Amino acid sequence: QVQLVESGGGLVQAGGSLRLSCVVSGSAFSSATAGWYRQAPGKQRELVAIIGSGGISVYGDSVKGRFTISRDNAKNTVYLQMNSLKPDDTAVYYCKAVSPRIWGPKEYWGQGTQVTVSS
Repeated sequence: QVQLVESGGGLVQAGGSLRLSCVVSGSAFSSATAGWYRQAPGKQRELVAIIGSGGISVYGDSVKGRFTISRDNAKNTVYLQMNSLKPDDTAVYYCKAVSPRIWGPKEYWGQGTQVTVSS
């Protein structure tokens, strides 16, 4: 059974930084693609960043140059470093992991962590 647990959210002033962590329990995490998504009130969930098993990353347009995704396969953890935060970054941030060859077709999601950026 694959489970994801996020941490690191909180309240920060505009211009500040936060680092989110997502610990993934499950075998062969190194083969998984993992990523972060966010959902603000009244809006659809959107991609923040994803990182493949080979370390290649993709970012949403609104966070390019400010956020950095990384992974530590030894710790089964994916990180999201968020710098230069803006009030528009306020949302619940969710971690997702997939590994079709190992875990099958299911998408695994965490419970979410709240990030609030004050102006």
